[in-house]
Amino acid sequence: MEFIRIDGSYGEGGGSLLRYAIALSSVTMKPVEIYNIRVKRANPGLRPQHLNAVRALARITGATVEGDEVGSTALRFIPRKRAGGNFEIDIGTAGSISLIIQAILPACIGSEEEISLRIKGGTDVPLAPPIDYMAEVFLRNMASLGVRAELKLVRRGHYPRGGGIVELNVNPSTIIPIDRVRGEKFDRVLGRCHAVKLPKSVVERISSSAIDTLRKEGLRVEIEEEWSEDGHLGPGAGIVLWTDSNPRIGADELGEKGKPSEIVGKNAASKLLEEIKSGMALDSHMGDMIIPYLALAKGRSRVGISKLTLHAESNIWLVEKFLPVKFIVQGGVGLPTLIEVEGAGLEL
Repeated sequence: MEFIRIDGSYGEGGGSLLRYAIALSSVTMKPVEIYNIRVKRANPGLRPQHLNAVRALARITGATVEGDEVGSTALRFIPRKRAGGNFEIDIGTAGSISLIIQAILPACIGSEEEISLRIKGGTDVPLAPPIDYMAEVFLRNMASLGVRAELKLVRRGHYPRGGGIVELNVNPSTIIPIDRVRGEKFDRVLGRCHAVKLPKSVVERISSSAIDTLRKEGLRVEIEEEWSEDGHLGPGAGIVLWTDSNPRIGADELGEKGKPSEIVGKNAASKLLEEIKSGMALDSHMGDMIIPYLALAKGRSRVGISKLTLHAESNIWLVEKFLPVKFIVQGGVGLPTLIEVEGAGLEL
């Protein structure tokens, strides 16, 4: 059996490379061997949150897996056949639900049947897109590529306790190419600000600060405030902002102990303004996540990204290992970038 061999230390050498390698294996049905997994990290090898993504995809694809244990720096994943149905995934910690969705979605859209997922873990945690970003920016933009998926937030979960619940329904989809380079005009900035098991004034102060910062730039702003004392493990707070354009541009900021609420709101708004002022159609988070789908679309896609990240650069390198595509990148890491590719057009 021939494996696609991936050096897990490439680029930043983190969990993102592992997740996308397993995702691409699952959608192309090509066996993959990943070595040097997270060897640059202080705690090298697989962690529980990585194993959850691997094992979930193994269930969806009927895969045989070797090396799936905590601390392992090498893994083999051999997919057999994608299956539909209902799946439950319990990360068991405050590990990010959004990162699990990143890994699982490509395989789900390639299934012959609808897939329903109930995922437990962290919805709003550091170093990962908040769940509101996934729902209001990522999946909204992915609909333009033909992805049919619906996300429902049942309960929020914050670091370190987790306890969040998200339901995701995905229908079989065929990816279509897009041409979105320059940012479109928009009427408003929308947003959602939440606080769990914290004073109501926290959500009000975060929201007000974001609104003030954006209105100084002449923008109309509407932010939904969500406050709850019960039904969550908490505590936690955060805000996600997005433009009402197509595609949407988003930004976010999490609250944390010692960080004033006003700074949380101002930071989120400042990030959004920076994304908008790049003049490009997609924000940097979206730029990271859209790469595999551009390669899976049938036909030529062009997208403008506000800032090319190391994650996006690594994803391009990885996708070219699995698919007969070649990305054209005009720009560079940390700069506004135009990405163009003739998609492989897999029949999903």
